[in-house]
Amino acid sequence: MLPWLILGAVLPSACVCWIGGWIVRWLAPRVGLVDRPGARKIHDKPIPTGGGLAIWLGLVVPLGIGQCLLWVAITVGPAAPRAAGSSGLDFRNDVSIFGIDEVVNHIPGLWQQSGKLWLLLAGGSLLMLLGLADDRRGLDWRLRLAVQTAVAITMVACGWQARLPWNVPGLAFAVSVLWIVGLINSFNMLDNMDGLSAGVAAIAGTMLAAAVLLAPRPDNHQPQLFVAGFLLLIVGSLLGFLAHNRPPARLFMGDAGSYLVGYLLAMATLTATFAGGGLPRHGALAPLCVMAVPIYDTASVVFIRLRQGRSPFVGDKSHFSHRLVKLGMTKPQAVLTIYLATATCGLGALLLHEVDAIGAVLVLLLIGCTLLLVAILESTGSGRGEM
Repeated sequence: MLPWLILGAVLPSACVCWIGGWIVRWLAPRVGLVDRPGARKIHDKPIPTGGGLAIWLGLVVPLGIGQCLLWVAITVGPAAPRAAGSSGLDFRNDVSIFGIDEVVNHIPGLWQQSGKLWLLLAGGSLLMLLGLADDRRGLDWRLRLAVQTAVAITMVACGWQARLPWNVPGLAFAVSVLWIVGLINSFNMLDNMDGLSAGVAAIAGTMLAAAVLLAPRPDNHQPQLFVAGFLLLIVGSLLGFLAHNRPPARLFMGDAGSYLVGYLLAMATLTATFAGGGLPRHGALAPLCVMAVPIYDTASVVFIRLRQGRSPFVGDKSHFSHRLVKLGMTKPQAVLTIYLATATCGLGALLLHEVDAIGAVLVLLLIGCTLLLVAILESTGSGRGEM
């Protein structure tokens, strides 16, 4: 079942996004979606942007086809009820030949959850369009933040909320909204070097998918296949996009992509179950561990800008990756370093469901020491104590 899940989720989304990337690269200059060199840019020639549209296609097209196949399965396929003595085709025997008969058992559940899935994607589509408008014309940060917050509040009100161990009225709602808006902007800030934001998101998505497969659902003790499949779709689309965005980038994801990716990963973590119902309570920290690097980048950048008396919403070259380049690294080396730091934190998160409370503290200390080591190296390398 697991190999089919990985293959069926990653490969189609990667192919669609890769093809979509070529289309966006051709279309973007014709509609003004071009990122031009500037004082806070690191590229020296105009690059097509709006690659978030390709990432969006990598999700929506496979899911749309899957929705049609689900409808067929529910009405005339292996999940459809059959009258006694019916002479119609019974696909159950056919799918068992290929070893995927277990998929049939999940078709009713997929159909039941599809409505919520498309509602989730509607919020992501709105943010993607917001990002496209920002890529094309440039929008005031207050408008962007207001729309992001409105989408987050709507989704949380529809039931996507963090499961907290403390029963404080309104706390889960507020934390969930902050988590969604925070990750949207974290991946937006992280999108400052070729392959950086998309690569970190792909690593984070992979780690989260592994975490939900290792953490069984409390109600039936089965792997969380729906959430894992959705995360793997995101990973596949990001891999297809990275074919265009790896150094030297021929296409940028732009705000359209970073808003969409941050939102989708935030919503996936709110959909999954990491603690409770037999799972250790400290398992709830898994998403925080996986996202430690984007959160660190955002927190450090905001701190630097505020300390220097500048707005935290005005872009500059004070990001994690820029500071590594000042340390003497090349841009690909800086990106690879951030990849490895993300993977290290993510691997620590995978251990949370296998250890007791003391082990969880050790995992958190390991992640904290990793980020602190990076901060010390950055400060020493800059020679100015910026961290």
